[in-house]
Order: sequence, then structure tokens, then C-alpha cells
Amino acid sequence: MIEHSHLKIIQALHTNGTLTEAANALCLSQPALSHQISYLEKKLGVALWEREGRSLRLTQAGKLLLEAANQVLPVLAQTEKTLEAYGEGRQGILRIGVECYPCFEWLTGMIGQYMRQMPGIDVDIVQKFQFSGLEGLLNHHIDVLITPDLVKKDNIAYETLAEYQLVLLAAPDHPLADLPLITPELLSKETLLTFPVPLERLDILTHFLTPAHLEPNKLKQIESLEIMLQMTALNRGVCVLPEWLADIKNKDLNLKKIQIGEQGLFQKLYLALREADQAIPYIHFFITLGQQCTGKSFT
Repeated sequence: MIEHSHLKIIQALHTNGTLTEAANALCLSQPALSHQISYLEKKLGVALWEREGRSLRLTQAGKLLLEAANQVLPVLAQTEKTLEAYGEGRQGILRIGVECYPCFEWLTGMIGQYMRQMPGIDVDIVQKFQFSGLEGLLNHHIDVLITPDLVKKDNIAYETLAEYQLVLLAAPDHPLADLPLITPELLSKETLLTFPVPLERLDILTHFLTPAHLEPNKLKQIESLEIMLQMTALNRGVCVLPEWLADIKNKDLNLKKIQIGEQGLFQKLYLALREADQAIPYIHFFITLGQQCTGKSFT
């Protein structure tokens, strides 16, 4: 089997031209290098070079091995540097799964700062999964998952990124606009605009309407947040958003924010990751920065 040391020997012989200079470059004695050369040729069953006076000339087999060395050794050297940097938290690949539309908006607000502070980290964003975001995490397709759902699984840890209130948005001239809060009975008479997600993942249904044994008069799923807000402004329905996101997107529309229920409807945003990855420095920094940015933008 060809080993890393064999590739370094053949490259050193080609680069330096003589046995003495190659031995010096490899920090070996000349007899030790001669022994390794003989061993390698015997092991491979083919001559790798021949002498021309004091110089060495590679045979056809030697040139083939040199070509392999020139391809492999730089890759190995870069890999060693990258692994060393991984250990120091300076370089890596962070694959981020995003499982909800507000999750993506939250990520948009902090990812630039993360990349500026961690220039050695490549970032990939995954929004669509073949099955689910959690399965993507378990199958190592992503490294962290931003999600509003805490689903307990073996070997998966959760960090709370934020806690926020969900609010109902309505046009200024909507009949609900001046109410201090919305009740399930009132909301059940409305067209509810939502993102295209399974109904069991809509908090306004699972935590507000369904417990009251009610449902919206009509439910319309909209892919685009901007179009959803425009439709709300034109009295085509009402929508529910995290209050922090509503504040960001509502600056020009003047939509009315209405509290949901007497106690308000609150939600948490989580970051899920594999327990074994909790100590990776650049992942830990992503969590810390995300919590700091959340504290500033969600208040």
C-alpha cells in the first residue's frame, strides 16, 4: 500500500535531484533514505528511478507515482491545515436548516454579522428538506436547525434563541382593528392568511382556535410574506406574525397589531443540534451571537 511518506520521498527526489539533497530536505540520513527507497521498490515490485551519474532519473513508474504525489500531497496538506483550524474554531462549514418563514427572517437579521466575525466559516442555508428538518439534522445533512418546534430525540440538544409574542395583523379600517384583543370566536369569522405549512404546525390553530373547537371561516396559504401583508392591508384577510417581525415589516403599511387572547400567544424559537457538536467553537459562537442579536431585535 502506498503511504504518505512514500509520496513525500518521490516528490523530494524529483525536486532535489540527488539522494543527498533529498535526504536533507526530508530530515533523514542518506542511508535511511536509501533503505526506504529500496523497501518501497521491493514492496511495489517495480523500479521507480535509475541513476545517471550522481543524479536520479525517474522511471515511467516513478513518474506515475510522482503525478499521484503532486495531486495528493497538496490536498492532504490543506486538509491538515483545515482540521487544525477546525480545532481552533477558525474554519469550518456551518450548514443551517431553516424550518419556518419567521425562522428565515430571524436568520437574515443576524447571519451577516456572524459571517463578518467568522470569515473562515463557510455557510450554507437549507430551507427545503426531503422529509423534515430534524431528520436532516439526524442524517448529517445539516449541522443546526432553526425551528419553532421542540421535538425530543436521542442525541439532539436544543438551545432557546428567543421568546416572542404572536400578534394578529389587520388593516386600519378592519372591524377588528380597534379591539384590544382577539377572541377565538371573532377570529373564526375571518379569512386567515398563513404560510404554506401543515396545519398542525400553525400555532394560531393548535394553541388558540382548535382548543376552542373553532376554525377560520377561510384559510388561505400565501408563499410570500410581502404579498400576505399587502393582502392584509387590502382587507383580503388577517394574518398572524411574531411581533418582532410585524414591527419590521409594518413600517409602511400601518397595519394594526392586536393581542391574541387575554394572556397573549407566545412562542419560542429554538436551535437544534447534535449533542456531539455542542463543543464545536463556531457552532457555539453562532448560538451565542444569535441569542445576543435576538435580545436586541426582539424587544
